Amino acid sequence: MELNSRNMKKLFLIITFTVLLYLGLTNLSKVVNVVKSIIGITSPFILGLCIAFIVGVLLKFIEEKWDRIFKKNKSNIIYKLKRPICICISFALIIGAIFILIFMIVPEVGRTVSEIAQIIPIYMERLENWWNQISTELENIYVTIPSIEIDWKQVGATIVDFLTRGSKSIFSTTVGITTSIFGGVFRFIVGFIFSIYILFQKENLCRQIKKIFYAYLKEDTVKSILNIAKMANVTFSKFVTGQLTEAIIIGLLCFIGMNIFSMPYATMISTLVGFTALIPLVGAFIGTAFGGIMILMVEPMKALWFVIFIVILQQLEGNIIYPRVVGKSVGLPGMWVLVAITVGGSLLGIFGMLLSVPTCSVLYALLRQSVNNRLSKKSISHLIEDSVQNEIVENSDNGEEQDDVV
Repeated sequence: MELNSRNMKKLFLIITFTVLLYLGLTNLSKVVNVVKSIIGITSPFILGLCIAFIVGVLLKFIEEKWDRIFKKNKSNIIYKLKRPICICISFALIIGAIFILIFMIVPEVGRTVSEIAQIIPIYMERLENWWNQISTELENIYVTIPSIEIDWKQVGATIVDFLTRGSKSIFSTTVGITTSIFGGVFRFIVGFIFSIYILFQKENLCRQIKKIFYAYLKEDTVKSILNIAKMANVTFSKFVTGQLTEAIIIGLLCFIGMNIFSMPYATMISTLVGFTALIPLVGAFIGTAFGGIMILMVEPMKALWFVIFIVILQQLEGNIIYPRVVGKSVGLPGMWVLVAITVGGSLLGIFGMLLSVPTCSVLYALLRQSVNNRLSKKSISHLIEDSVQNEIVENSDNGEEQDDVV
């Protein structure tokens, strides 16, 4: 290897990377703490980017409708009012939907909690009588079981004693929770304001980022980065719309099934199940837990049938609806959707589940493009033709059109 300036630069970069990697591995705890601190400081802005991205999907749709309505009127006032009015409409629709969900669910949850508090003593008394009756009958055949006697006064005294002794820890815990809530609210407000700035100036921001890339990187590198960014943007946008579509489908199926079986709280529970279904695979089970408790307070037997119904519906959703609807929207085969959700959930929990599908889709598309390019360079044309033909058949089955891979 010649020791010219180019090779010396590469050697210097390799040595620098090796030294930094060694220092990072030997001081891993410090590196983790630094990363956590950086994430904590930048979390409001990361949240703002996420809000801007989600709202941006709806904003794009509304702006397209705006252009169609005012297609003939191209005055300067219409052009200036387009972005602020469309942003206000987008946020109003999202916030309105959230408030509707809250006002539909929270009152019912509060009423159910109140009913539980009133019914538990009655159930416990029935359980105590039933247990004593069984123990009396078993005594006739010389079988003795311990009796259940609940002294509610003693229970009350124990609770008071616990609150008295644990008042300091309860107070400190309350202060910690309050501080955490205020910190979360502050981060959300900052992120919300930051997202509005991003939505107002997204074209300028994109243009400035491109200038920075072209100023410091090679043109081919910048083109590759921009192509990957464009692919990721399209994929994540389709994932958001696909996830919402899947949640609506599961909510409607739950509503139809509950009405067929004459289950109570059909509208409210179906809305809750659909909302929690935004969390891949496990979300519907969260809604099932709340719905089952609510039905249990009214008709215990139907609560059992509700749980069985949701388990079956969840299997249908996880194995058929989700891979087809969300997998179709991001261009990822159903098998890899399940793999992505499993791996992402194991690594990062719910957050990993949400990000794993679009991330895996981008990696899948990049790998497919790289493989086809290498096959093209090796002049193995029949493999490329088979690959393209398979994609055409797959897209025709999905009812979508897609550009050629090569």
